[in-house]
Amino acid sequence: MSASSSLPEHLLAVTERLDAADGVVSLTLRHPDGKPLPHWEPGAHIELMLDNGLARTYSLCGDPADLDRWHIAVLRTGDSRGGSAYVHDSLHPGTEIRVRGPRNAFALHPAERYLFVAGGIGITPLLPMIAAAESAGADWRLLYGGRSRASMAFVDRLQPYGARALICPQDEHGLLDLGTFLGRPVPGTLVYCCGPEPLLAAAERHSGGWPAGTQRTERFRSAGSDAAPEGPAFDVVCDASAVTVRVEPHQSVLAAVRAAGVDVMSSCNEGICGTCETDVLAGEPDHRDTVLGAAERAAGETMMICVSRSRGPRLVLDL
Repeated sequence: MSASSSLPEHLLAVTERLDAADGVVSLTLRHPDGKPLPHWEPGAHIELMLDNGLARTYSLCGDPADLDRWHIAVLRTGDSRGGSAYVHDSLHPGTEIRVRGPRNAFALHPAERYLFVAGGIGITPLLPMIAAAESAGADWRLLYGGRSRASMAFVDRLQPYGARALICPQDEHGLLDLGTFLGRPVPGTLVYCCGPEPLLAAAERHSGGWPAGTQRTERFRSAGSDAAPEGPAFDVVCDASAVTVRVEPHQSVLAAVRAAGVDVMSSCNEGICGTCETDVLAGEPDHRDTVLGAAERAAGETMMICVSRSRGPRLVLDL
């Protein structure tokens, strides 16, 4: 079944709104009746179900041990597709909003040493990771860049860490020195990166000599977000709904099954958030997402139906 269809849904209230940086608002969400919220792990995100019909995912950036409230931070982007603009314009203290989650497709795995790379609002999922690494006694360092110091959220939360948190605004230091920061592979080290695509692409180039599976990345947009999920037509059997649909060459599985009346949750529609992850009962997926790792892709047990397709003429999905 679609992974997000099993996620809990909550009606929460915005209880605090702060300016975290230029163009960035920080929101605190709580249950209106004061009930505790579900536990989450560093790297998790939640989905905001916006009144304009959109669903958008945002990383939780508070303390996982605090079950009274969730914290997110949202950058208002110049090319907003309606999500960040809605959050900035419409969500204020007292506003209630439906929220799904939490869900974690960017989990922090145990390691002796961590290197964290953040660009702009990409610092949000890394903040609880850094706190967890510190608590576990792991060796870690952070390289955090942005256009200017004023545009970089939560710098104050990083100052107590001293030199381990390298704050490098571009107008003061130029582009991030990823070559020096990533350097040579060190056994027992994991690299976690989040930020705009040019930064992630550069980080992947500089860590090309690291062992497979060392670097974990979370993207805001798909690396090929302008490309349609094209390919040969194929059939999708929606097993739970007893419906078979034809997915045309220029059509996504998500669009095809929705047109047939099958209700599926989605958010990014670019294969980066994991909301539409669906169990595969038969057939071989053609994975085009950035969520699943190499082992998960090889297993072929799930797929992101907003972008991924089929390698054969037929897929059977748990829909």
